[in-house]
Amino acid sequence: MDSSARSGATGSSNPRAWIVAGVAVAGVLVLAEVARRRRRWLRGKSSPPPYSGAFCDRLELAPPPQPPPPAARQLLPDLTFAVSDNFEIEGYVAGFGNPDWKRTHKAASHTAAAVKTLLKQGATCVGRTVMDELGFGVTGENLHCGTPINPASPSVVPGGSCSGSAVAVSAQLVEFALGTDTTGDLRIPASFCGVLCFRPSQGVVSTLGTLPNSHSLDTIGWLARDPHILSRVGDALLPAAACGLKGKRQLVFADDCFELLKIPNQKTVDVIENAVRTLPYGFQPPKHINIGQYISSNVPSLKEFCEPSTKLQEGKSALKALCTVMLLLQRYEFKANHEDWVNTVKPKLGLEVSTRVLQAVNFTDDNIKSLYIVRTEWRAALKNLLKDTGILVLPTMAGHPLKRNSKQRLSSEFEDKMYAFVSIAALSGSCQATVPLGNHNDHPISISFVAAHGSDKFLLRAILDMYSAIQKQIVLASKLALPPVIDRDVDTSELLKEKGNNSFKRKQWSKAIEFYSGAIKLNDTNATYYCNRAAAYLELGRFKQAEADCDQALLLDKKNVKAYLRRGTAKESVLNYQEALQDFRHALALEPQNRTALAAEKRLQKHLR
Repeated sequence: MDSSARSGATGSSNPRAWIVAGVAVAGVLVLAEVARRRRRWLRGKSSPPPYSGAFCDRLELAPPPQPPPPAARQLLPDLTFAVSDNFEIEGYVAGFGNPDWKRTHKAASHTAAAVKTLLKQGATCVGRTVMDELGFGVTGENLHCGTPINPASPSVVPGGSCSGSAVAVSAQLVEFALGTDTTGDLRIPASFCGVLCFRPSQGVVSTLGTLPNSHSLDTIGWLARDPHILSRVGDALLPAAACGLKGKRQLVFADDCFELLKIPNQKTVDVIENAVRTLPYGFQPPKHINIGQYISSNVPSLKEFCEPSTKLQEGKSALKALCTVMLLLQRYEFKANHEDWVNTVKPKLGLEVSTRVLQAVNFTDDNIKSLYIVRTEWRAALKNLLKDTGILVLPTMAGHPLKRNSKQRLSSEFEDKMYAFVSIAALSGSCQATVPLGNHNDHPISISFVAAHGSDKFLLRAILDMYSAIQKQIVLASKLALPPVIDRDVDTSELLKEKGNNSFKRKQWSKAIEFYSGAIKLNDTNATYYCNRAAAYLELGRFKQAEADCDQALLLDKKNVKAYLRRGTAKESVLNYQEALQDFRHALALEPQNRTALAAEKRLQKHLR
């Protein structure tokens, strides 16, 4: 027998060897089972991991100590904040959301001016946050750093480009965060993550020490959970002189923008209107306008960017043209800033960002002056509309964010609406505040307030005054009861209808609506009252309300031709062409020679080809 065989025979007869081997195997199995259970437990946890993927650089910049009296006290003592990856910090390389950028640039020799100001006021910077590459995305997804987890709704993207800053605030990792806003880069993630945001007037806060995307559109803004902190950061960063208040503030609702939402007015417009009514002083009764039609009438140089449209579609065409000018201006300025670097380095970029960067570096429009002329005209027109005490109210976003890790891309319809909303402040350079309004279908929703360029502290003060009342109305919105039924008086309701008709003829649309509403309160079974009010709503661009009134009119009178025509017009105006065509065909079935319906049918068939 050879030596190896003898060794094996000896080992197999040794009971101690078997015990040791058994213990070792059991230990391995136990460790494997522990690891398996831990993995399963981690997969089942609903809370986000530490830092929620918000940070790309963890660091600490401590403020100086509080100065002794009689020097002024620091405004932001003991507050922590983060900044996006395009803010320079001395000794660190700003990554701009892309490793190729970081690889080809040196460490900064100075810290961004805004960061230095906040440090001087007692705040502590704890890190830089993930952002979309080169400040060009809107979803918050980054090919290299991953997608930060949205604490408000973990199954969806956080929005971008300043995704990490919004997530850091929403996850309570910092009290506030900085980012740059060019075409919604702070407002979009603020809306998706359910936090407050302030985008100051363009040029009011120094951008020295930040990497530019589009230098004449870029602004430094901030996010917070608490309106008092939002305001205190404004006190630190904004110039000392505040806009003078010459009278009561007035909210101006952009009804045509709210018509583009799939969120009911009870959760948006009504919440704000009811909140303002509860305040004891400081606000005039709200006003409603069609902002698209106002733009069309007051920005003459925009006409060359508008698509052909009917009278009712002029406002929508003007809004789309406004965002077109904004995006063209962004491309032109990004190309001027970064074309050489993009062509030399050929950075690896995510699909969405790569498309936008290529559009920018290949930009060839020679008529650049017209873009800046539109911007100048729009700033003046918005200032003329709002003056010193007006605040424009509009949606922040057009709908819900995409699912995380989804292969689906944003639809062109969603992007058109989104950019239309953000372009109102971005192209005019005006200040804008974004305020969360709770949830709809399990996703955060928000509303925005825009004031004229330079009215930053005025707007921040207004948000501070309204915030508590808004939060109360959000709670009450789901518990709203129907108004009490008023005894019907046919004679009085007919009189109110006639007054409404007279106001309508004089083009006093809002007054007409008041009279028709009064008639409906007295007699809610008359289809004509609803149909007439729908006509007035159409003139104001309030298409949702017009459609709802036509629905009610048709419930009361299935053969009401005017109701079909007006509902078809309302649906066509919000691009629901197929449903609009059905309404016009219903009208033709009742009146085969109706000219309005015939023309509409012909027009809509072209759209649907």
